Amino acid sequence: MEVRARAPGKIILAGEHAVVHGSAAVAASINLYTHVSLRFHSISDDDHTLKLHLKDMALEFSWSIERIKEVLQEVGCPFSSTPTTCTPEFIKLIAALLIEQNIPEAKLGLASGVSAFLWLYTCIQGFKPATVVITSELPLGSGLGSSASFCVSLSAALLALSDSASLDFSHPGWSVFGENELELVNKWAFEGEKIIHGKPSGIDNSVSTFGNMIKFKSGSLTRLSSNMPLKMLVTNTKVGRNTKALVAGVSERTLRHPNAMKAVFNAVDFISEELSTIIQSPAPDELSITEKEEKLGELMEMNQGLLQCMGVSHASIETVLRTTLKYKLASKLTGAGGGGCVLTLLPTLLSGTVVNKVIAALESCEFQCLIAGIGGNGVEICVGSCSS
Repeated sequence: MEVRARAPGKIILAGEHAVVHGSAAVAASINLYTHVSLRFHSISDDDHTLKLHLKDMALEFSWSIERIKEVLQEVGCPFSSTPTTCTPEFIKLIAALLIEQNIPEAKLGLASGVSAFLWLYTCIQGFKPATVVITSELPLGSGLGSSASFCVSLSAALLALSDSASLDFSHPGWSVFGENELELVNKWAFEGEKIIHGKPSGIDNSVSTFGNMIKFKSGSLTRLSSNMPLKMLVTNTKVGRNTKALVAGVSERTLRHPNAMKAVFNAVDFISEELSTIIQSPAPDELSITEKEEKLGELMEMNQGLLQCMGVSHASIETVLRTTLKYKLASKLTGAGGGGCVLTLLPTLLSGTVVNKVIAALESCEFQCLIAGIGGNGVEICVGSCSS
């Protein structure tokens, strides 16, 4: 049996950086996905290996099941029905399995993702031979939650064929897990994120699992329900950034200017709360949708101004802002800043001609442009025929 899973990426609509200092942040899923295909090898295959194919990276890994057992069982089998944190001892053992794969130096950044794969696979499925194929529509390391999307879709595929999930596969097409299964997927994905990022907030995997939107404040997650369709132009500046350094920079600025920065964080908090209210309020007609979009655009612009106050903008981000402003469109960075991605709100009544002109102008600066729907479904699962 082959099972497929897909999980969306995420954007931060408001509140990045300020959330670390107690303000609310609002995150949303986007309809750009990581796809996982999982197929167990049958006895007749006579293939006793675990294979991982990262299609977009043109990388393939293969381990004999006996070798995995030999290495990982040194400190006990990790197989577990409940989400478990990977220990430093296991990380070392998994590293030994990775070294044997001779990952090209240019792709060494993917090692933590492959480590998360091995941990999640052996924990949830034990030592079964299988082939896992990963593809993604999300650019890596750009602040769109690609690693969380990977962990969520992988966890979902593994759990779908385990005793931990109860799914009805009698109907073809994509379907969603029940609430209990979603909670389980989210907890496992968070464990994978820990391997990749060390101390993740849990926002990315939660949005990818549950979809729609969430508000995050002081460690508490609140799931939001959007009552309006939102479309964004996501511009990837292709400028890499050091998230830890950017977060540290905001903290240092806060120490130097505590009162001023407190006012900045309070303003961001108000923006996130107002944005949450607007998104959840009913929009019965075209006029009310347009009014709500105008308010959201203003809030995005205000949030961007405050992010500039925090010192996390970048020349590439400013180029995107200037370009979209020529067409009277509201934009803001999303995520850590210092490069990464910029969001531009595309109003419902905006003509396709204008959108094409904006994209052409941005692509002439060597940026990558993606159009994404905001606030859709979270992780989905499919067995058999799966339409896109």
